[in-house]
Amino acid sequence: MNKEGNRYTFLFSVVMVLVVAIVLTLVSTGLQPRQNANVENEKRQNILSSVKVNVSREASAGAFDTYITRQIVVNSRGEEVAGDAFAIDMGKEMKKAPAERLLPVFIARVNGETKYIFPTRGTGLWGPLWGYVSLNEDKNTIFGAVFDHKGETPGLGAEITHEEFRSQFDGKQIFEGDKLVAVRVEKGGKAAGPHEVDAISGGTITSKGVEAMLLDNLTCYESFLRQTLP
Repeated sequence: MNKEGNRYTFLFSVVMVLVVAIVLTLVSTGLQPRQNANVENEKRQNILSSVKVNVSREASAGAFDTYITRQIVVNSRGEEVAGDAFAIDMGKEMKKAPAERLLPVFIARVNGETKYIFPTRGTGLWGPLWGYVSLNEDKNTIFGAVFDHKGETPGLGAEITHEEFRSQFDGKQIFEGDKLVAVRVEKGGKAAGPHEVDAISGGTITSKGVEAMLLDNLTCYESFLRQTLP
């Protein structure tokens, strides 16, 4: 075959594309289990962070089994139903009708006390927000929270991941009397009382996204949360 001809060039290009595609597919397939394990370990890290247990990604599996004593799934009526709590994607569940949602609850034992952990999903200024919030045994007082985002502005909305913002939620109460209010985010350093925190300076829209996320998601669990209220 004439190596200078167009036919040779075309066939060579086709063969190279096929070879590269096969190699990339094999590499991707080979790495998939490791990638999945990293995603799961990061999820365990975040769940544990909400109850102030900070571990490396590599140590998260062991720590998760130590601190998380039970995982359950509840429905909108607060009833326990069948399901794998860890495998549930809250982003997908929040798109369903309330009566059809499967809601995961992670129950932890930290320093001899029971904590309830709830996943949250919402929207910020530029994209999705997510996180976990833990409640004390009264299912009213926040023990800890962790938040993350896909594309919020560094130095502004992205500050929701920082301890300075997250720690404000510690000790706040999600019920105001008999009404579920979650936690309100106030602009301009005006937060006061057990139901408010300060917004991030320059990141008000993202901060309000966190507020809406908490209320929307905890409302899904309201029947479950009310089970132990006086």
